Amino acid sequence: MTTLLRHGAFMRLWVSGLFAETAEWMLQVALPVYVYQATGSAGSTALVMVTGILPMLLVSPAAGVIADRFDRRRVLYLVCLGQAAVSVPLLFGSHEVLIYVVMAAQSALASLFEPTRNALVPALVGPERLASANGLMGFNSSISRLAGSSLGGLVLGVWGLGWVIVGYLAALVIAALLLVPRFGVHVEPERASPGSWLDGVRAFRDPELRATGVTLALMSLGQGMFLVLFVVFVTGPLRGGDADVGLLRGIQAVGGLAAGLLIAAVANRISAVRMMGLGILTLGVCSALIWNLPHLTIVFWLYVVLFAAVGAPAVVASSAALTAVQLRVPDEQAGRVLATVFAGIAGLTTVGTLLAGFLVDVVGLDVLLDVQAGMLVAAGIAALLRRK
Repeated sequence: MTTLLRHGAFMRLWVSGLFAETAEWMLQVALPVYVYQATGSAGSTALVMVTGILPMLLVSPAAGVIADRFDRRRVLYLVCLGQAAVSVPLLFGSHEVLIYVVMAAQSALASLFEPTRNALVPALVGPERLASANGLMGFNSSISRLAGSSLGGLVLGVWGLGWVIVGYLAALVIAALLLVPRFGVHVEPERASPGSWLDGVRAFRDPELRATGVTLALMSLGQGMFLVLFVVFVTGPLRGGDADVGLLRGIQAVGGLAAGLLIAAVANRISAVRMMGLGILTLGVCSALIWNLPHLTIVFWLYVVLFAAVGAPAVVASSAALTAVQLRVPDEQAGRVLATVFAGIAGLTTVGTLLAGFLVDVVGLDVLLDVQAGMLVAAGIAALLRRK
């Protein structure tokens, strides 16, 4: 890990990502809350959230091609400036339709950032330090989530939406400035053809990559179910309120912080597939414990500790899965493959959310909670049984 911290190009990318992700979380938290406060409509609030997901699915094919066709540092730089530019109109007005447009544009540009950044990391650090680098990226995401969501809500409540946008712009400008100097790596771009985005899908003909994809699919469905079931669980069996939901959701980032540092320190001593399996299996077992614990106790502080802890295996699993994909694809196709992965994650998370929302009143909360945990356990065991 210490060698990565002395790696100038990687550290600039790392800090740039920290500011960019913090800005994104600020907007993702502030805009839905602002719309709900302004309209009192849960439907309008949900529409804001949907406009933050759909563009990711629609733009992902083009995002992968762009990440492989052009200089990745320059793409990231332009994405940060583009996200800043599309938010400027909110400084002069905050009509509901304008908020939808800004959220959609921001999401579309963000769908370019993730595959491009993650395609760039292997070229910067090499395969031997890739797992540690992804651990630091996971640490980054946890800090960004804590800082961005807290700042978005706090600044909106105290100073209003205009100052949220000012903070958002400032973070993105800093992120862009860090990307101005060249990284000193060169990847020969491939010529783009009308169907070249399908290379990201065709790559999953590889058995190892396909197996990792199945594991990611189960994780994504489980995460989508979690988003709905978690709220019902806290407000139902735990008898909590809105504040309790927010606390237990946010506290998971604490475990993610610790896990990110741990991965960065020890990841190169264990294969990515094995680490992924251990992370998912631990997450599934911990989830099963938490979901069934109310039969014994609903002492709230105990759940604070458990939800903080469960953030650790979640980050381990996601970071290791990303490493497993990156190590399996050639650098010139990494953008398209990663864009396919992120689109699949977003789509299956949405499917899991919709399924859980529909089925919770049909089959009951307890059954769905155990199904969700069981999916994770099965995915973890399947990964551990693989040869690599």
